[in-house]
Amino acid sequence: MITLYDAPRCPFCARVRIVLAEKAVPFETVLVDLDDRPSWIVELNPPAGRVPVLDDDGWVLPESAVVCEYLEERFPSPPLLPADPGERAAARLLVFRFTDLERPYYVLRRGEPGAAAALADALEALDSLLSAMPFLTGRAFGLADVAYLPWVIRARDLLGMDLASTPSLASWLQRAAERPSVAAEIDVVAALAR
Repeated sequence: MITLYDAPRCPFCARVRIVLAEKAVPFETVLVDLDDRPSWIVELNPPAGRVPVLDDDGWVLPESAVVCEYLEERFPSPPLLPADPGERAAARLLVFRFTDLERPYYVLRRGEPGAAAALADALEALDSLLSAMPFLTGRAFGLADVAYLPWVIRARDLLGMDLASTPSLASWLQRAAERPSVAAEIDVVAALAR
């Protein structure tokens, strides 16, 4: 049985929840209080005890991007990476470059001056990519989309980022929200906003 050490507010955990839902993989959840991390989570993922951590019948794996790739290989259907090697590489490159969005997102969360403009620039860069293709993974929804969605949802719903100036990004988010896996994450974020 798969166990996910999870925290609803963590967008990295959201990546794994979305992939598990997309692949209809049953799993158990162990919630981790990020404000008071138990010592056992530090033992599972030393030294900081970060989540998510996936336990697949005793085989423990941290780091969301790695966990998502693992799940893609362990449960290949439905595929979340394109069949074409070049398209797969392009999707992986976007996941690799995720820090281009992550850094300004967390700077804004910390309330640093100029952070909203930096995050807006990162969202505009995604908008430019999405003006040429329906999904970040290419022709179909996949792991590159999963890598970015939790932060875009949180930027919009928790940080008040207006997506009106990024119409391709807003359309992408609307298309993705039609998927039950993403709709469930939007519900998680809505509960966090209360």
